[in-house]
Amino acid sequence: MTDEVTYKPYDAPTGGWGSVKSLVKHSTRQHAIGTAPDLLRHHNKLGGYACTSCAWAKPAKPHAAEFCENGAKATFWDLTSKRTTPEFFAQHTVTELLGWSDYDLENEGRLTHPMRYESASDTYVPVEWAEAFADIGSRLKGFDPESVVFYASGRASLETSYMYALLARMYGNNNLPDSSNMCHETTSVALPQSIGTPVGTVLLEDFEHTDCILSFGQNVGTNAPRMLHPLQQARKRAAEIIVFNPLRERGWEEFVNPQHAGEMLTNRGTEIATQYHQVRTGGDIAAMVGIAKTLLELDHQAKAAGTDRVLDVDFIAQHTHGFAPFAAYVRAQSWDDLEREAGLARAAMEQAADVYARSKAVIAIYGMGLTQHRLGVDNVQMLVNLMLMRGNIGRQGAGMCPVRGHSNVQGQRTVGISDKTALVPLDKLEAQFGFSPPTKDGLNTVEACEGVLDGTVKAFISLGGNFVRAIPDTMRMEESWRDLELSVQIATKLNRSHLVAGKTSYILPCLVRTEIDEQASGPQIVTVEDSTTCIHASRGVATPASEHLLSEPAIVAGIAKATLAPNPKVPWDDWVGDYGLVRDAIAQTYPDDFHDFNARLDTPGGFPRPIGARDRKWETETGKANFLLPKALHATFDDGSQPDVLRLMTIRSNDQFNTTIYGYDDRLRGIQGSRMIVMMNGQDMARLGVKADDLVGLETASDDGMIRSVAGLRIIEFDVPRGCIAAYYPETNPLIPLYQHAEESKTPAAKSVPVRVRLA
Repeated sequence: MTDEVTYKPYDAPTGGWGSVKSLVKHSTRQHAIGTAPDLLRHHNKLGGYACTSCAWAKPAKPHAAEFCENGAKATFWDLTSKRTTPEFFAQHTVTELLGWSDYDLENEGRLTHPMRYESASDTYVPVEWAEAFADIGSRLKGFDPESVVFYASGRASLETSYMYALLARMYGNNNLPDSSNMCHETTSVALPQSIGTPVGTVLLEDFEHTDCILSFGQNVGTNAPRMLHPLQQARKRAAEIIVFNPLRERGWEEFVNPQHAGEMLTNRGTEIATQYHQVRTGGDIAAMVGIAKTLLELDHQAKAAGTDRVLDVDFIAQHTHGFAPFAAYVRAQSWDDLEREAGLARAAMEQAADVYARSKAVIAIYGMGLTQHRLGVDNVQMLVNLMLMRGNIGRQGAGMCPVRGHSNVQGQRTVGISDKTALVPLDKLEAQFGFSPPTKDGLNTVEACEGVLDGTVKAFISLGGNFVRAIPDTMRMEESWRDLELSVQIATKLNRSHLVAGKTSYILPCLVRTEIDEQASGPQIVTVEDSTTCIHASRGVATPASEHLLSEPAIVAGIAKATLAPNPKVPWDDWVGDYGLVRDAIAQTYPDDFHDFNARLDTPGGFPRPIGARDRKWETETGKANFLLPKALHATFDDGSQPDVLRLMTIRSNDQFNTTIYGYDDRLRGIQGSRMIVMMNGQDMARLGVKADDLVGLETASDDGMIRSVAGLRIIEFDVPRGCIAAYYPETNPLIPLYQHAEESKTPAAKSVPVRVRLA
């Protein structure tokens, strides 16, 4: 990172030559330019490998290049020729490495050997696999099972995740928090109450039949760029795309398809959003209520005039519950309140409603801009309410489309990575494997953090990820993390979670999905689930980074065999030798979703899991889809009563995927050279007496007596709603109190943190 920050608004399209130049830069920086041919031949294609980045759907008929800029960056990052060897660890103490940036740590390259922390020298030293497993197993045997956490990042395959969940339950707990707890756990709570399913209802082909798309709180250009292809095709069919998002993001404004020669020659692409409404962060409920209020009025006018109704009254009568109190609630809200909370004019909400009212098939896209708030569940359920008003769930070209992050974060939950016992068929596991699974709910991410803070969590096993960097209340958590008796990190590259060492700490390096996984029965296949519930096979094509690496299933099995009593019904070694046997076990546990699993591996476009709401089968307590009332018009911990308090939304840059930082340029926002910035509205800057390029700190406005602050942030005047600011994740995670999470789901409320600006 340089000391010089430059900002010039980016007016070029998303994609296009900007993406091409970025790919060249990142492939050469990682000494991975030789992987480009495999990227074209195998990335997200039948017989190839599934992208390790986002979870967007893979089409049955792929493009010539079925990857996006960020997916390619992830592949270059994985297949770099750089290596982090035992010699590197011998040369650098952990104390020194703690001063390195996230980028510099991972940029050292792939881990090559299992390592154990040695406190006397303050370094990691190499250890044999057998020794590591034996020591980890011995220590795990000495803990109360409820004091151990088995965390899972969203990158591990279905096979690994199934084995890992079984390990945890055979060990004696359901402490299986995962990365979903930090993003779309809100979806997993909200949607079942509304429509009876914890996942979205659309398939990729629905985008071919929609004539309107609503998007709330999702930055497509950075978080799911391959989605731009179906969005572009929808626009070419004259479909309307209405975006509600606090920041104007280039991905929603214009896209040049790098695979279209004509577009590349002119660098003129397709306008994506037909309406763009910069809603105040945390104000989405008010915006949606405003749309609903307009729909009710339009329907009233249509009924009086004897014309076609705006509401789908037959669908509402046959398939829904609770419409009357919902309609009464919406009518009772004043436009003054809606405008104030949404930060939008009444005319803007009416404009969106007018288009929605005349559209025949509507898809609702949303991301963490809805889920990561105090009332995140209410956010999602209000969006469902909008869709139910016009029958836009359970028919072609319409439905709910939560955009998931990590490439298998949704699939992990499908095969048992869950702290909630109600979501797991414990009876089937008992019959299948001959043990009594624990019936007590386990710890989610927030609860696991609370356990680390109060000392009740003694050991933490992490299947991928960078947990310490990803969670809220960073400073408090790092201090307590060092008191853990055992920390085991399964990883591909060095990150900060490895360096905040417990009393006994291991780094266990694994293969990446793009690498050939050779086992006793030959090269292995793994599987993942995308955002649309479709299951895909993945075959590695690259030579492993080190002969000392093990696969994730082999590592899970190694820990299991060293920890658990032998069980003839759980053939760990056979499973490692042939992942097809794991898939047979998954199919036995989850027959409705995974029958004939191995036979369906190479289904073009993946095979979809059955989702009741797609067929208007509502697996809810009422047996119908439910209209549910929001608790308030704003979703945040900030009630707007303190003029000096701003709502901070933490965001990702174009050079980033979750906690992985690929560089210091946020091209699509025009920011280069640093991540230590804060984006502010010009009127707020004048009101608070600060100006562009000032160095400031942010301090959380909380009432728990703790001071949470981040200093050294440079101000950029940016197009952001008044009262709102934006800064990068994870650098500003220390500002998020652990207690500030979504009600019911406990997803950290990272999109509307109440803060004050302090001059340096």
